[in-house]
Amino acid sequence: MKADPSAQLRLLDLQRLDAAADQLRHQRAHLPEDAQIAELTVRRGDVLGRSRDQQIVVDDLTAAQEKADADVEQVKVRRKRDQDRIDQGLISNPKDLERMQHEMETLERRIATLEDEELEVMEDLEAAQSDLTAMRTDLAETEQRLEEATAARDAKRAEIDAELERLGAERAPVVADVPAELLSLYDKLRVSKNGVGAAELRARQCSGCMLSLDPAELAEIRTRAEDDVVRCEQCQRILVRTGESGL
Repeated sequence: MKADPSAQLRLLDLQRLDAAADQLRHQRAHLPEDAQIAELTVRRGDVLGRSRDQQIVVDDLTAAQEKADADVEQVKVRRKRDQDRIDQGLISNPKDLERMQHEMETLERRIATLEDEELEVMEDLEAAQSDLTAMRTDLAETEQRLEEATAARDAKRAEIDAELERLGAERAPVVADVPAELLSLYDKLRVSKNGVGAAELRARQCSGCMLSLDPAELAEIRTRAEDDVVRCEQCQRILVRTGESGL
């Protein structure tokens, strides 16, 4: 393949631009914020799930406390009713009065038991509500961190995208200076050679594979016409000759 030396030199400009763009695309795909966002998203889902479960616990305990309050109140109403009947002298039969007093004692014990149960439920509810509040605080903090990380990531993406657009604009006139056949070879080599399709022969060394050329290779290159497209024997990349090649 042949190509004007100036066109071959333009390949080095093209390679510089493409390498910079590749680096930016790699950077965009591996922003530290992405890992942070993924971690925070998992954490948010975990805390949200636990807070929902805890809300159910709080709701159940709230219902249990309301029932305990109602049970205590119901027994107290009955006790008051019986006490009022005794105080008003409505029970004159000694046996009925004895039975009523016995029932009053039973009601007192029942009230004490229910109040103990009510207190236990209240304590459990208070602890559950405290845990729920802590989870909600954790959730709010996690969502805030997630929002900040997302904003930071989006800002970096926008910055990188702007730089990629600038490189693309700079690349267009360079591509126009490279013959189609040479450009096609360069593009194919970039795909198979880790993004590097053209390399400068500098100080008798290929800047693509970083291997020095042996004297026989150098001698052969010296005999080639200036418009010959030279390939590195080691890595097969396009080898661009410059004034720094050491030929």
